[in-house]
Amino acid sequence: MKYALSIALATIALLATFVFGIMAGAAPLPVTGILSELTQGFVDPLLGNPESFTDRQAAIFWSIRLPRVVLAALVGATLAIAGAAYQAVFRNPLADPYLLGVSSGAALSVTVGIMLGVSSATVPWIGFFGGILAVVATYLAGSSAGDRSGPLTVVLAGVAVAAFANAVQSYLLQKNSETLRRVYGWMLGQLGTATWSSVVAMVVPAVLGVGAILVAAKLLDVMTLGDMEASSLGVNPRLVRFALVVAATLATSAAVSVSGLIGFVGIIVPHTIRLIVGPGHVLLLPLTALWGATFLSVADIFARVALAPEEIPVGVVTAALGAPFFLFLLHRHGRSRS
Repeated sequence: MKYALSIALATIALLATFVFGIMAGAAPLPVTGILSELTQGFVDPLLGNPESFTDRQAAIFWSIRLPRVVLAALVGATLAIAGAAYQAVFRNPLADPYLLGVSSGAALSVTVGIMLGVSSATVPWIGFFGGILAVVATYLAGSSAGDRSGPLTVVLAGVAVAAFANAVQSYLLQKNSETLRRVYGWMLGQLGTATWSSVVAMVVPAVLGVGAILVAAKLLDVMTLGDMEASSLGVNPRLVRFALVVAATLATSAAVSVSGLIGFVGIIVPHTIRLIVGPGHVLLLPLTALWGATFLSVADIFARVALAPEEIPVGVVTAALGAPFFLFLLHRHGRSRS
């Protein structure tokens, strides 16, 4: 009963945010028209006489608003559930989807791509493969420690890879200042350029990565106990950690490739849900996905309407919310270990 009620409430919140996200903007759309369009007229008898869309409103609905809210929900769910997986396999509530250098690798590859004059349609693919390559480099560096390699070694290798990628990117930007605006526009997070093509581009890798994490919910519970305890229960912690990091990296890279760098979603959402429903991943993961989608959708709505007709980069909004929460986590985590 608790499981069903929690999922139902999260689903209702997401659907409400979804509809409001379509309504909000410089050209408001009537809610009855949205509901009629989404259901293809099925709920018209319940709405009485729903206001029909004009051709212009229909174009805004199908080509601008709907792909944007769908992409925001997909990215939010993906980053949140990847964050939950990282926190479990590294047993650290401060871990996030960018822990192993995904963001730095993607940012460096996008910078190089923009410098070479690639088209806007190619940038997401460059960011996707750049993020994956950075995590591959992290794992290769971390595994060089042999038998001494473990979660901490991998994390430290990720810090080194990220620092190297950031240094190279800073040097390239210094030498090619004309690319600054476009690169930083991508790095601050962007959903305003969402199209159905970008939605399709991220769906397959994101679904594969998120699906693998959901299937491994009980293994995540075991991993939170520690490597020795997991081994005593017949689980190979290194193999499970590697598989789940691959899944989370695939999903994160897909999200980053189409939205840019949107921080803190993978920390705020899973940790908050864990505080409310407990550490069991069978319930935690689906709730994290639903509330992650809702959180980023709300942040995107605020980014659109706060300074309308101008937009705030959605990454700035999530950072403004996430930075204080991150400091709270640091303080709480520090006290719990003292």
